[in-house]
Amino acid sequence: MEKEIVLVGDRVLILPDAESNRTEHGLYLPEGVKEKDKVQIGKIIKVGPGYPIPDPTATELEPWQSPTVEKNYFPLQAKVGDTCIFLRNAGIEIEFETNKYIVVPHSAILVILRAHDA
Repeated sequence: MEKEIVLVGDRVLILPDAESNRTEHGLYLPEGVKEKDKVQIGKIIKVGPGYPIPDPTATELEPWQSPTVEKNYFPLQAKVGDTCIFLRNAGIEIEFETNKYIVVPHSAILVILRAHDA
């Protein structure tokens, strides 16, 4: 049976880059900040669906009726493949299939570094 990580809400799955203090785009993290593990660089592996948007018609339904509208989400800025700088203390470290990841809320991401096609 194949397993998959499914993120809920505004969560982001990040593969941390523990060895580098400079991103591939040239952004530098000072040693004092990195030593305290306040911030860290990593690659975004997976992104949750986003912030749920309440259904405006749900208040008009009778208790016996079920909502017919699909759940809508406000999407996140982070995208799979982006490099990011995030607050390490806000994350939870998990291990999945021998890889260590960090799950952080979208609000813990400070900077997103995205490569644009020329």
